[in-house]
Amino acid sequence: MKIEHIALYVNDLEGAKDFFCKYFGAVSNDGYHNPNTDYRSYFLTFEGGSRLEIMNKPNMTDSEKTLNRIGYIHLAFSVGSKDAVDALTCRLAADGYTVLSGPRTTGDGYYESCILGFEGNQIEITV
Repeated sequence: MKIEHIALYVNDLEGAKDFFCKYFGAVSNDGYHNPNTDYRSYFLTFEGGSRLEIMNKPNMTDSEKTLNRIGYIHLAFSVGSKDAVDALTCRLAADGYTVLSGPRTTGDGYYESCILGFEGNQIEITV
């Protein structure tokens, strides 16, 4: 058994798609739109086959995304090496994203950084 995909509602569908394509090499499908409900979505596929569905529809609520909460906390992306973690973290910081931690080796042995990505969602970048 495997996780087939993870889905996230977002406010800015095109912005979220561009974020994942630009920084994490996602390849997007052509998108889906239901004109009756104005629901829209994209499936983003990453190297190795992992997929993320990003979605939007009218009248969504957007609660505050505190860093310490129950439920979804972050998406983690393996970029292959410490140098790649460092480079992507620097690139995201230079583009205005907040670096929450790292790059560093954690107590459990991961080399990682964590940033606040699109719409305040945490993204972990690891080897």
